[in-house]
Amino acid sequence: MNTTDRTPPTHPEGKRSPWLWIPTTYMAEGLPYFAVNTLTVLMYHNMGIGLAEMAFFTGWLYLPWVIKPFWSPFVDLIKTKRGWTIAMQFLMAFSLGAVGLFLPSSFFFTATLILFWLTAFFSATHDIAADGYYMIELSAHDQAAFVGVRSTFFRIASVIGQGGLVMLAGYLEQTRGSVSEAWSLVFMLLGVIFLLTALYHTRFMPRSGEDRPMPGVTPSTIMRDFARTFVTFFRKPDIVPALLFMLFYRLPEAMCLKLVQPFLVSPREEGGLALSTSEVGFVNGTVGVVALLAGGILGGIAISRGGLKKWLWPMALSLTLPCVFYCGLAMWQPENFSLICAAIFTEQFGYGFGFTAFMLYLIYFSRGESKTSHYAFCTAFMALGMMLPGMAAGWLHDIFSGIDIYGDGTPQGYVNFFWLVMLCCTATFAVCLGVRIEPGFGKKQEKVS
Repeated sequence: MNTTDRTPPTHPEGKRSPWLWIPTTYMAEGLPYFAVNTLTVLMYHNMGIGLAEMAFFTGWLYLPWVIKPFWSPFVDLIKTKRGWTIAMQFLMAFSLGAVGLFLPSSFFFTATLILFWLTAFFSATHDIAADGYYMIELSAHDQAAFVGVRSTFFRIASVIGQGGLVMLAGYLEQTRGSVSEAWSLVFMLLGVIFLLTALYHTRFMPRSGEDRPMPGVTPSTIMRDFARTFVTFFRKPDIVPALLFMLFYRLPEAMCLKLVQPFLVSPREEGGLALSTSEVGFVNGTVGVVALLAGGILGGIAISRGGLKKWLWPMALSLTLPCVFYCGLAMWQPENFSLICAAIFTEQFGYGFGFTAFMLYLIYFSRGESKTSHYAFCTAFMALGMMLPGMAAGWLHDIFSGIDIYGDGTPQGYVNFFWLVMLCCTATFAVCLGVRIEPGFGKKQEKVS
């Protein structure tokens, strides 16, 4: 009988099912990333921190993900990846809970920034250990079978982190009457969640016989191998246009990222849309995330049918041109919530569709010797490309706030800033001109019968 192999993921008898730890591990990988890079923006703005100061200091929180490739090899030297994963979850429980304790204080900004930076470092280390454990604990077959599960629960963490927790904070702001108390309770809740997650994983995360420090690996061999990989990366053909692409392809979105949430909640007399915190959680963290995922799925289908080279320019246009919706929102300040949701949905769908080309290009450029390490360098430059523009966004807003283009005396900081973002789209187009891509890359190969 001719059958197709559709056997489900299996695991040896007596070995715990991956379903017991993969969903919780990858939610634990996503939640702190969004807490550090998304929740901080809205929280600090609502607590009265200026845009320039907020954007600059929260931009620094990307740094651990930028420099992650430099310490990731040392995780292999000490203890086990399971141990690292659980230890980082305990440490994040402490740091996130401590954020909640310090938020009502008079020195909350300095104290919580330090704690958020520590959380970012713990989270980046957790990423290294958890991904390594995933590859050690699962067979090649199960790794492929569960890749969709891990990405799904990371996306669920995105919806919770950018949507659910923000809506909870908004509800608490209204019922408690205190912004600091509301966000304090949110971060204490996050701390409890991570404490329970860590305790859960001490029981249900399997101990693997292969999960141990690599024999024969020393700091000197790591440094030697790292230096060789570093040199080979920067000797790859077309390295300069590739780096420019990694840094500037997403420049418009990187500029927007730190100011979209403040724009949505700022009073109308300051040029904002005067949404409540709960409404921002819904439109930006739920509607926007769903649109982002839908755009990404459609982008993957498009490239699989036509290849990356064919779709690079349509995706670059998709990523950049919908930013004009922010210009429209800033100029006309609509009060219709459904209209605002539709604009955010369209912009985020376009970004998700266009971002697909960016991620596939990183894979394309990383091919060859040491492709895993080279891909890690690519993701570091990807994070740097988001970090630096975001740090400058608030400062640029403040500069352009003093320019009255229309001469009517109305606040034009956000209007001028979003038109500057549109000007940054030219950088995306410029770097697309410089990259070279093989015509068939990314296109699904037809099976020959």
